[in-house]
This record gives sequence, C-alpha cells and structure tokens, in this order.
Amino acid sequence: MKIDILTLFPDMFEGVFGESILKRAIEEEKVKINVVNFRDYTKDPHNKVDDTPYGGGAGMVLTCQPIFDCVRDLKTEDSKVILLTPRGTVYNQDMAYNFTHEKHLIIICGHYEGFDERIRSICDMEISVGDYVLTGGEIPAMLLVDSITRLLPGVITEESFIEDSFSSNLLDYPTYTKPRVYEGMEVPEVLLSGDHKKIEEYRYNESLRITKEKRPDLLDK
Repeated sequence: MKIDILTLFPDMFEGVFGESILKRAIEEEKVKINVVNFRDYTKDPHNKVDDTPYGGGAGMVLTCQPIFDCVRDLKTEDSKVILLTPRGTVYNQDMAYNFTHEKHLIIICGHYEGFDERIRSICDMEISVGDYVLTGGEIPAMLLVDSITRLLPGVITEESFIEDSFSSNLLDYPTYTKPRVYEGMEVPEVLLSGDHKKIEEYRYNESLRITKEKRPDLLDK
C-alpha cells in the first residue's frame, strides 16, 4: 500500500513514522508513506497557499490551485482521495479494515480557517475523527495511517488485531501480567486455570460487561 499525505507541516510526521510498529512497517516495505508539502505546488509569486474568504470572516482559507495540482500529480487510477474535515463520516474500525484493501490513499490535511469548498470536488470521501476541533488535519492523518497500517498483512500478528476493541462491536476484555498479586489486587483465578474454554468465556463475558457499562451504544450495532 502507498499513502500520500498532503500537508503544510511535513516535519510533524517525522517522530510518529520514525518509531515503533510504523517504522518497522515502512522499513519492511509493508507500506510506503510519502509526506508532501503542497506549498511546493503553489504558483503564487509569494509562495502563498491561502487567502481571505469571500464575504468576509476570520482567518485564512486554503486555495484550490496548490491542492488541485498536487492531487493531480500524485493520483492514479488506483487512488482514493480522502479529505479530513468535521463534515466527514466519523471514522471507525470498519473503515480502517476497508482501507487496507486500497492500493493508494491520498490524504489531504486542512489547516487555518478551512479550505475552498471546491476542493471537495476532487475528493472521493470525507472523514472526521470526532466531534471536536483541531488546529489542522495532521494529527487525524497520523491516526488514519496508524490504524490502517497495523492491519496490513505481516505488520502485526493476526491474533493481535482480531481481538481488538470494536472488532466485534465490543470493547476489549481486561488483561493482566505478572505479578499475580500487586498491592492486594489479584489476577482472576480463571486466567490461571489453563482451561482455554473457560478463559474464552470469561473474556467474552467481560467484554460484554465493559461494553454495557462504557459504550452501550455499540451493542445496538
């Protein structure tokens, strides 16, 4: 899979993509991530990529030309162009799974007060990461890349993500490690029993209990 990220702040991604599982996935060529500064595509003599909004209002608005030209330069017949915006579909685990079947993702990070409405015309879908406001699309882009990459074949063990929270519309069951007792808190006996059927039942029931308590809306699905 190839992922192109369009941003005005490429340096923001260095730490995230240079550590842990993402770093290993890139080194092992499970995914190719290309961070593109779309300011490099501007034709403005002063290197501008934004301007004041028609009709007045606060802030600056990203202009069409640099983003249009950048997307056209990168896009192929296999590309899916994603715009990160509060107006988009709220991101979830099912969407992450679906994206793993794509060959090429182009993710556009907005910034400043927003972007020219006409930029939507070159996008295949719009995604929101939640009902809150961030300074730009860079952090949501990192979120998408992380959640998708970990699901690609060979990046982590299949067992690790099959039992993830949200994979069956249930939150994950509680897990424990050594020591068996810590400050008076003990590991549940069933996990020490060696009875895999009982352990599986315990974990399912705990997932159900926690989901009912924390996210009952998930059970409606």
